[in-house]
Amino acid sequence: MSAAAVTDEIAGITLRRHGGRGWWILFAVSLALTVMLAVGIVVLLVRGVGIWGIDMPVAWSFAITNYVWWIGIGMAGTFISAALHLTRQAWRSALSRHAEAMTLCALAVSGLFPVLHLGRPWFAYWIMPYPDKMGLWPQWRSALTWDFFAIGTYVVVSVLYFYVGQLPDLAAVRDRATTRGRQVFYALLALGWRGEAADWRRHATLTRLLAALAVPLVFSVHSMVALDFSEGLLPGWHSTIFPPFFVAGALFSGIAMVILLSLSMRRAYGLDHYITDVHLDKLARLMLAAGCVVTYGYAAEVFTAYYGGDPFETAVIAHRLHGAYAWTFWSTVALNSVAIQALWWPAARRNRLVLVLVSSGVLAGMWLERFMLIVTSLYRDYLPSSWGMFYPTVWDIVFLLGSIGLFGTLFLLFVRWLPVLAIAELRRTEASR
Repeated sequence: MSAAAVTDEIAGITLRRHGGRGWWILFAVSLALTVMLAVGIVVLLVRGVGIWGIDMPVAWSFAITNYVWWIGIGMAGTFISAALHLTRQAWRSALSRHAEAMTLCALAVSGLFPVLHLGRPWFAYWIMPYPDKMGLWPQWRSALTWDFFAIGTYVVVSVLYFYVGQLPDLAAVRDRATTRGRQVFYALLALGWRGEAADWRRHATLTRLLAALAVPLVFSVHSMVALDFSEGLLPGWHSTIFPPFFVAGALFSGIAMVILLSLSMRRAYGLDHYITDVHLDKLARLMLAAGCVVTYGYAAEVFTAYYGGDPFETAVIAHRLHGAYAWTFWSTVALNSVAIQALWWPAARRNRLVLVLVSSGVLAGMWLERFMLIVTSLYRDYLPSSWGMFYPTVWDIVFLLGSIGLFGTLFLLFVRWLPVLAIAELRRTEASR
C-alpha cells in the first residue's frame, strides 16, 4: 500500500460527515450512562457521600475501587506506546494512537472519584501546595500528597505525548479537509506543521524525550497508589509487595482494554490490514505475562501471611478464602489467573472470540480484585467490636456504570474527531517494507 493511500484511508475515517449507525448507537448508550453519572454527582453534592453504602468500618469501597481500576487501565496505553517507541518496535504504529487516547479517557474518569470521595470536593485543592495566608502546607509524609504530584505529572506528560505525536497526522487531515470549518479546526490543532526537515527533526527529538519521561512515570503513578494502601497498618494492606503487584495489575487490565478497543475499531472501520493477527498475538502475550506476575502476587500474599505467622494477617487471608466476600477472591482467581492460561496456545491468541472473552474477564476480574483488597481488609480489622459488612446502594452501581459511560463517550468522541491510527508512523512502516 502506498503512503498516500494510507493517509487517504485514515484521514477519510476522521473526515467522514457521519459516524455511522453503530457509532451513534454506542454514543447514545454511553451518553445516557454519562447523564446518569451527572445526576449521581448532583445528588452526591446535595446529600453527601452517605448515598453510597460506605459506613464504619468500611469507609472505602466502590469509589476508591473505581479510582484504582480506571487509573490502572490508564497506565497501559502510554506504556505500550512509549516503551515500544523507545525500543524501536515498528508494530506499535497500529496500536499507539488509540492506546494513548484510552489512557487520557481513563485518567479523566479516574480523577473524578478521589475528589468526589472527599465528601467536600470543593476543598480538593487543599492537597496542593499553595501559598495560603495561614502558612498551612500539605502533609508531606502522606502518600496522598505524593499521589497528587505523581498523577499530575503523568497527566501532563501523557497529554503532551498524545498531542505532539499526532501533529503530522492533524496536518494531513487539514490538507484533506473539504469544508472551511474543518480546515480551520485542524489547522489550529496542527500548529502550522509544514512537514519540513526541521519540523520532523524537532518532532522526533521531542517525542523521544516525552517517551523517556512517560515510561518511569507509569511505574511511579501506580507505585504511589499502592503506597496509599501499604503505608496503612491494616492487615492485608501493610505489604511491601503492593507497588510491583499494583503496577503489574495496572498493565494487565490496560492491555485487556487495548485488545478490546483494537478489535472494536478493526471491525468497525475494516482496519484488519493495519491491526493484524500478529498485533493481537503480541498483545495477548503481553497480557499473559502480566497475568502470570499478578498470579504470583496472589500466591506470594497468601504464602507470606502464613509463613510470617502474624495472626492478624493470617486471619485476613482466611477471611478472603472462606469469609463473607470469598466469592470475590475466587472469582478474581478464576478470571485473572485461570482463564488467561488459554493464551499459551497460539490459536487462542489469534481467535477474536477468545480474546474478547478473556479480556472482558480480566477487566471484570481486576475490578473484583480491587474491591476485594479494599473491603476484606476493612470489614475485619484488629477489633471484633468494629467489624461490619458493606452493602452497595443503587448509587454505587450508578457511579460504576456512569464511569463506564463517560469513558465510552470520551473515546467515541476521539474516534470521531481525531485520526484513530498514527498516519505518519504507518506511512513510514509501509515505506520500509
